[in-house]
Amino acid sequence: MPSASRTARDLARVELTRAILDSAREQLREVGPAALSVRAVARDVGMVSSAVYRYFPSRDSLLTALLVEAYDDLGEAVERAHAAAAGSPPAVRWRVACHALRDWARDQPHRYALAYGSPVPGYVAPADTVAPAGRVATVLLGIVGRVTADRPAADRGPGPGSPAVSDAEARSVEPVGRLLDPPLPPAETARLLGAWATLLGHVSLELFGHLENAVLDLDVHFAHLLDLLVADLGLPEG
Repeated sequence: MPSASRTARDLARVELTRAILDSAREQLREVGPAALSVRAVARDVGMVSSAVYRYFPSRDSLLTALLVEAYDDLGEAVERAHAAAAGSPPAVRWRVACHALRDWARDQPHRYALAYGSPVPGYVAPADTVAPAGRVATVLLGIVGRVTADRPAADRGPGPGSPAVSDAEARSVEPVGRLLDPPLPPAETARLLGAWATLLGHVSLELFGHLENAVLDLDVHFAHLLDLLVADLGLPEG
């Protein structure tokens, strides 16, 4: 059984870790990830910088903790919305998941910027960010994968008017397709990657002000964009 003093120390460490992350998250909101300062965080929580480094050995480790936290928070929001739509047609579940991503991003633009904005100079995300980063993509990949698996083999592949997938492109996107069992065919994988890029591209353009005065009703436009993606991916409406 742990001693009372050990338990108190553990609790104190948990509380201080939370305080450091809360302060760093607020810095993200105010100055952005590139300007994140361990010294400023230490000052905010009433510690010296050397004490903060006992919890996070470097600024990069603090950034990594914030990044993993953001990916997990977003992933949970999308997974929860998708689960609530269980039993709905694939097109409905796709729209629900995409709306959940956009809603989270609009509510947490500073955290979205950390996850999907400009890279922080000199920072390289470590391998332990990969699984959290893939949570949203896994939801969307699963929707498309299930639909594809249920189609007759003759109906898989490029849709009418779509270019054929070259051997080079098939090899290029194979790692993504193999995230599913059975693997997603190259044509569907390439189409899904294009949809993913379109989704994130639109949300980024909206959040960072690039659609200001260009699109008058962003909600209407986003709904139409999802209709286009649903049609391109061939997701059933019923």
